[in-house]
Formats: sequence, structure tokens, C-alpha cells
Amino acid sequence: QLVESGGGLVQAGGSLRLSCTASVATFTFNTMGWYRQVPGEQRELVATISKNGRSNYADSVKGRFTIFGGKNTVSLQMINLKPEDSAVYYCYGHRVMDYWGQGTQVTVSS
Repeated sequence: QLVESGGGLVQAGGSLRLSCTASVATFTFNTMGWYRQVPGEQRELVATISKNGRSNYADSVKGRFTIFGGKNTVSLQMINLKPEDSAVYYCYGHRVMDYWGQGTQVTVSS
């Protein structure tokens, strides 16, 4: 199980940090990351990081979001947030199968 924290309401141009940790401390993942979803749309990749530190970002967040961690915990530092970043953000982990957090709402007001 993945446990998320962070999120909330922020004005455009502001910053937020999301964090996620595996509920079992000894359980490690090959890849961790964040996806987001708005109502009526498909869940989309935001950023991922592998256990060896290789990161991958959606074009829409490059230069504004930074992903940290991997293996057991992952954080997402978001700066210069835009209203179009508003979504439910889900923590993701992969080891043999996919694991998902419960989601945390990020709302960016204009």
C-alpha cells in the first residue's frame, strides 16, 4: 500500500510538494512515480523515477516539477503551478505489478 501526503489548494504560480511512502518499510519498488487524473479523462503520467535514479517527465511539467526518491518513497516538488495542473494526483509503484495510492487533490486557482 502507498500512503500519500501533501496536495491542497494553491494560487497559480505557487508551489506544492507531494510525498508518498510504502506502508511496509521493507518493500521496495523498481519504479515509483506520480500520475494525475481529472474527471472524464484518462489518468496520465506526470513523472517517474527508477530505483537507479533515472527520471522521466511529461512534457507539460518539465522544468516545473522535480521527482525525488525511488525504491520505497517518492516526492514530487511542483513549482510555478498552473490551473491546468489541477487534478487528483496518484502515487504509483511497480514491482511485478502496479500499486497505487488513494489519490490526493491538487487545485490551482487562477
